Amino acid sequence: MPDTDPAKPTRREQILTAAAELFARHGFHGVGIDDIGAAVGISGPALYRHFRSKDAMLGEMLTSISERLLDGGQRRVEASTTPDDALRALVGWHVDFALDDPALITVQIRNLANLTDPDRRRVRALQRRYVEVWVDTIQRTVENADEPTARAAAHAVFGLINSTPHSAHLDRAQMAALLSRMALASLTTAGALEETPTAAR
Repeated sequence: MPDTDPAKPTRREQILTAAAELFARHGFHGVGIDDIGAAVGISGPALYRHFRSKDAMLGEMLTSISERLLDGGQRRVEASTTPDDALRALVGWHVDFALDDPALITVQIRNLANLTDPDRRRVRALQRRYVEVWVDTIQRTVENADEPTARAAAHAVFGLINSTPHSAHLDRAQMAALLSRMALASLTTAGALEETPTAAR
């Protein structure tokens, strides 16, 4: 009987995983079709049975990342009973994603400019929606946080968490706890998101 284990990645998923690792390590332009094929045990040209081009591979990869982040964030916020719980859930979700898929985070950060125009617009739109989930949650959690400040704070937290591929010097559990504590402290410490009036001269 054929293997129908739903947990087993499809060939297409295997290719995307291998490509992400290679793109993260060598850059999009430093990886050829033959390199990706070799990583999954098939010839380079055989990849064209699954993807029409390397550009299409990158487009699907980054679109999938953005969809996963948005869907996961929305579901966690909707399942939370208080704004504080929602913020903790969002931080935990992004930390887990960064720790479990560091290659994808690296590819997402470095390769947006390498997407085709349609794929770039699609990814940008998904990313904006994900940011708005954070902005809304931050504003509901942190008193006096205005929208521009909440948006800037969300991006700053992304920068902290997304640095994980370059700073994961602790084990998985310790790194997750550290990143979560740092992210939540940066957002919820009293006065952290309030503008300090400029002293009169």
